[in-house]
Amino acid sequence: MMPKHVIALQLFIMRLLLYCLFAASAASETINYEPTLNFKKTYEYKYEGVVNVGRDMADLAEAGVKLQCTFRITGVSLQLFLLQISGVEFEEFNGIAGESSFKASPSLSKRLTAELNRPFTFQYSNGQVVDIQTAAEVPDTIVNIVRGILGFLHVTVKTTQQVYELNELGIHGVCHSAYAVEENAAAKELYVTQVVDISNCLQKAAVYSGMALAGESKNSKQRGENVVATVTYAYTVKSTETGGLITQASAQERHHFSPFNVKGGNTKVKAVRNIVLLKQTNTVGKPVTGQVKSRGNLMYKVVKSLGPMPVLLINLTNPVAKISDLIKHLAQSNIYQVDHATSADVLALIQLLRTSTYEDLELLWKQLSGNSEHRRWFLDTVVEVTDERLVKFLKSRFKAGDISANEAGQAILLALNHLSAEPELAEMAKEFLTIPFSKSHPLLWNTVVLSYGSLAYRVYAHVNPCPVVTVQPLLDMAINGLTKNNEGEMVLALKALGNAGHPLSIKTILKFLPGFSVKADSLSTRVQSVAVQALRHLAIRDPNNVQDIALTIFAERTLPAEIRMLASMILLETKPPVALISAVADLLLQENNLQVGSFTYSQLRALSRSRTPDNQYLSTACNIAVKILARKFGHLSYRYSKALHLDWFHDDLLTGTSSEFYLLRNGTSAIPTQIISKGKLHFIGRILQLVELGVRAEGLKELFTDKPGITKQFGIADFAAIMKILSDWQSLPKDKPLLSVYARVFGQEVSFMDLDRDVIQQILKSVSLTASKENKIWNIIQYLQKGTSWHWTKPSLMLETRFIQPTCLGLPVEMSKYFSTVTAITANAKVVINPPPKESLRELINADVSLQTDGFYGAAKDILVFNGINTDLFQCGAQLNSKIVTALPWKIELKKKVKEWNFEVNLDPCKRATELLSVNSNVYAVSRNIEDPSSARMTPMMPEGKDLKQSFPKDQKIPNNFIFSQVEDSEIYHPKLQYCSEASVYGAALCTQAEANRAHYLKEYPLYYFLGFTQFSCHFEPVMSINPIEKLQVQIRVGHNKHKPDLSQMLTHSLTEGTDAAPDPVISVSLLAVSPNEKVMGYEVDAYYTLAKQRKDMELILSEVAEEGNWKICADLCVDEIQEKAKAHFKWGAECQPYEIALKVSTAGIAEPKPSITADVNWGDVPSFIQAFGKRVREYFPGVSYVMGFYQKHEKNTDHEVSATLVASTQEGFDVKVKIPELTVYRKEIPSPFELVVAESDDNSGDMSHI
Repeated sequence: MMPKHVIALQLFIMRLLLYCLFAASAASETINYEPTLNFKKTYEYKYEGVVNVGRDMADLAEAGVKLQCTFRITGVSLQLFLLQISGVEFEEFNGIAGESSFKASPSLSKRLTAELNRPFTFQYSNGQVVDIQTAAEVPDTIVNIVRGILGFLHVTVKTTQQVYELNELGIHGVCHSAYAVEENAAAKELYVTQVVDISNCLQKAAVYSGMALAGESKNSKQRGENVVATVTYAYTVKSTETGGLITQASAQERHHFSPFNVKGGNTKVKAVRNIVLLKQTNTVGKPVTGQVKSRGNLMYKVVKSLGPMPVLLINLTNPVAKISDLIKHLAQSNIYQVDHATSADVLALIQLLRTSTYEDLELLWKQLSGNSEHRRWFLDTVVEVTDERLVKFLKSRFKAGDISANEAGQAILLALNHLSAEPELAEMAKEFLTIPFSKSHPLLWNTVVLSYGSLAYRVYAHVNPCPVVTVQPLLDMAINGLTKNNEGEMVLALKALGNAGHPLSIKTILKFLPGFSVKADSLSTRVQSVAVQALRHLAIRDPNNVQDIALTIFAERTLPAEIRMLASMILLETKPPVALISAVADLLLQENNLQVGSFTYSQLRALSRSRTPDNQYLSTACNIAVKILARKFGHLSYRYSKALHLDWFHDDLLTGTSSEFYLLRNGTSAIPTQIISKGKLHFIGRILQLVELGVRAEGLKELFTDKPGITKQFGIADFAAIMKILSDWQSLPKDKPLLSVYARVFGQEVSFMDLDRDVIQQILKSVSLTASKENKIWNIIQYLQKGTSWHWTKPSLMLETRFIQPTCLGLPVEMSKYFSTVTAITANAKVVINPPPKESLRELINADVSLQTDGFYGAAKDILVFNGINTDLFQCGAQLNSKIVTALPWKIELKKKVKEWNFEVNLDPCKRATELLSVNSNVYAVSRNIEDPSSARMTPMMPEGKDLKQSFPKDQKIPNNFIFSQVEDSEIYHPKLQYCSEASVYGAALCTQAEANRAHYLKEYPLYYFLGFTQFSCHFEPVMSINPIEKLQVQIRVGHNKHKPDLSQMLTHSLTEGTDAAPDPVISVSLLAVSPNEKVMGYEVDAYYTLAKQRKDMELILSEVAEEGNWKICADLCVDEIQEKAKAHFKWGAECQPYEIALKVSTAGIAEPKPSITADVNWGDVPSFIQAFGKRVREYFPGVSYVMGFYQKHEKNTDHEVSATLVASTQEGFDVKVKIPELTVYRKEIPSPFELVVAESDDNSGDMSHI
């Protein structure tokens, strides 16, 4: 019998075995879907990724790529795995779906195999890919493709919820994901669906470039988007002993893009990824990873410098030789003409320059700088390198002084405005402010400082908070100028700070604003004006602070009116809320200054009618203020300061424009203090300030105010008095500019000029008739007498904007726009002067002068837009190519004859067709790969030569040159036009040709306008002339015409009969075709001007020059200031007899309480084609006027007469009444875009306290 303790032990062991058995059984039935990989196994998957780019519509061409491979994942350690890729196949598609197929590219497949065969390792845990490692030399493009492959492992599974949302990292960035899960318990599989909103990411992998100066408009985005992108992932997760194993994974991603609103048609990028598990095996041996380094997580990494331009793909090896050859070729091709066939090669040149090293740039400079043409091409294009290589290169030039100030100014302007917006580059560029060469010329120094401010603006456009280190030199310059009371230095520094728009510069700018600094109160109005305008960018970046500053200045009535008006402009740039606008209205109700009141009210009124999204809420606030202020300020005329604002915006286009014009006056002077004009472009959710021009004329106003001889009538006497004042240049103020002019492009001030006493002295000396041989004009004349030639060429990359966003495949989808130009001018000239001048320019007055010149002006503009996949290995997408070419050749002889006091211009007759303008545009499906350049394809998206079924309504007359067909829900039409206007007298014709091929999909407005081929041209071509032509001649005679015809004499005397005036013939112009036998044919225009007290008469006579020609047009215009009316009378035909039309305009009612203008047109006999046109107008007039909201009244009115009356019935609108012989139409209170005001009597103070 066994001992009790042995039996007890046996029972314990049996119970333990049973417990383990039950536990193992329970464990074997546990379901685990947590994504994991077993580090002891090797998994083999099949991969296929496909991208298609196009319109996704029948019969339209598309481009695409397909990438196939197999890959194995092998465990290295518990959480470290090795990825090995093999069997890589790359295929391209270019054509029409259903008609074309993918074609293999063996050469690129081989290269991709070599790159992807390298070992890649990654950390993986709980469904998250943490770190990707590979060799340091593996290109980013390849690593991104690997990211696209490994993305199938990256999924968050929650079995406790069927639907859940979270923000998580993926290839597109940290984005919002929505999950839905469904379990198949029988198969032990979990089906996971994940939808990622790519446009809703906390951290985006997408990159914008070239758009820093185009601010975003949130209100515009609420009306529509131009880019929409989503991706849907589907996973099948199999439960295994170690966790969830992903056996299948698919992804479908769509990007919709339009240059307008995507709702109105768009191009589509569709990316599909499929991954299937083939098998899993136990790992044999230890995997070899080699030397690897971390390349980051799963988030897409943009290739350095954004990669190649998407509109071309070229071999970039040995760039120096290729750059040198290309520059020489382009320079030679554009000497005698603009070679439009090679104009787009400017982009290839820039691409090559961007791959060069700094040492390459220095080598190229040594090779090319000795030739003026090659030197200019190099300097004009190297500025697009846009990184530290360019900064180092330009520093070398500045320090060596081996470029001129003009060359340096052009280069630094483009370089600093196109430089990549990186703090490190700004720090490098700071040295330009200290290099002595920068100050060698005032204009160069201004350009350097202003351009550096622009660079600072772009660097910190999207950085908050902004470090002050970049703008510190500008702050120091401003304070230094203030300390030394150096107005020039203060103005330049403040303008640069205005360009920079740095929030931390406000403290310094306040030192120059009156009311915020004791010293600022003593500064000139000009400095204060520049300081206020320096807040313009801060109005967007820091609106709250700027609102406080601007309102404080505006409310201070002791300040100059100009400063207060500028402050109101800045205040409204901040888009103030209703409460702040109400505060402005309250201040205006107490305002006594007419100029400030008129200016601010006109701003509010103009903005109240704005329709652009950025003013959506501001316009409502301004509308309320205008109703409060209209009674007090609505009557002020344009003699007072005004602001005009006109705009439009179209929601379907997501596009609009706005124009602003500001006229700032002070007191009663006819010369304004400041004039500012600017325009903005609203497009795809952004606002781009185009060109802004400003003129400040305070010094000029003070110079001419209350001066004897100036009558403010802008006549000859006034001009003589002004020249007399300017000629006494020594009495002009030395330290105050008479005129200051500035120019801003894209919101950045690029140049300004002061017209001061020294400049006027130089100008007067140059144009003075007493100028001696030391004069510059004298030297120019000497060169012209010897004969001279001049050639100038300017290649420019005007626009480069790029938007790059990853796809689930790790391939970047790119939306890019390029605008490049090549402009060239060649001129040859020689002048013969008889007798030649010996001492001064005065001798030219009594000399006969003959100038012979020939040459050409030409410009080629290339516009390219790309949407698709762009890598350094291959490209596929949709591409718009548009080219605009203008050409103007000339060969002219100009003569001035002293005795006859006439001028003569001789031109060669037209001997061959000469194209003046051409426009060509088309959209293509493009495919390129770097390993097989010959396989590149550009297929028109609407393929040429398609067999279109023609379909027309039965009652429609079809022109022979118009093709129209109906395909599903689309209209395809193909209009052609050719028209020539012949002038057989001169042996030439001006011809135009136009052709378009369009697919108008009914649901695709307005994108279809850009789909298809467009061609337009305008050219001269020779035609058979009436007589042989030796030359064309233009004669200009000044003074009394001895050969004036009797008819003309009678007309002139009838005009002046009964007045105290005498006829004063002014000018005669003849355009003649001269035959070898000296016979002439053509036309002559004689203009006669008669000036009497409060009456002005002008007569024009156009007559035929021929032996038996008697056809004429006679027109006379009379302006009667007493009766406040103007009359025009037209007669034409033989001796101006058969046909006549009269026009009368009366402004007699303009000073009435409701100002009015009346116009009448009456006619006698007119040609049949005018009668037919008038009949057609009468037929359509009732219907058109009804559609426009006019009321109608059928009544008998005067025969052969049409009259119109416009009455300013209110300050906001006007009434219109139009009468034709059998009908009267009228409409009341038509809204006016301008203020309807009347003139007031003059006052001397600009004060309105009496109102």
